[in-house]
Amino acid sequence: MMRVHIREASVPDAAAIAKVHVDSWRTTYTGVVPDEYLAQLSYEQHGQVWRDILSTHSAKEFVYVAEAEASNIIGFASGGPERSGNTVYKGELYAMYLLEGYQRKGIGGQLAQAIAKRLVQEGFHSMLVWVLANNPSQDFYSALGGQRVYEQEITIGEVRLVEVAYGWWDIRELVP
Repeated sequence: MMRVHIREASVPDAAAIAKVHVDSWRTTYTGVVPDEYLAQLSYEQHGQVWRDILSTHSAKEFVYVAEAEASNIIGFASGGPERSGNTVYKGELYAMYLLEGYQRKGIGGQLAQAIAKRLVQEGFHSMLVWVLANNPSQDFYSALGGQRVYEQEITIGEVRLVEVAYGWWDIRELVP
């Protein structure tokens, strides 16, 4: 397992988070999401979105980054209260992305632990995450103990895709 520095993100991290977000989508979702959609992803646009999130998020919503050597941000995860009003799963892992070269090295697990720990601190003991069914990394969530609990269709770039939710009844088991 590769050890990295996990810390809470701040506004100056927005551009680096945007780069990880866009680059991860382009490597992970090639052949899953339409090529035209991936091609139009923009560092600038995502940077503004992340600046807005980091400057206006509520105290219960949070973003963590993973830094490798020389303080380079190589991944991030965000979470907070579940957004759809689910009555079973109260916390949510909104997003987690790592640059391709850093995947399958234990960093995702470290980010998931950071999110779970913060959710527990905020009073949440269950968690949900939505993942594209064709995401090659979806087994990661099963390996962390998540159970496949829901399925829904979404549209990305005019293509209908299936998204699955993994849920944890008690996320305290993810917290070291």
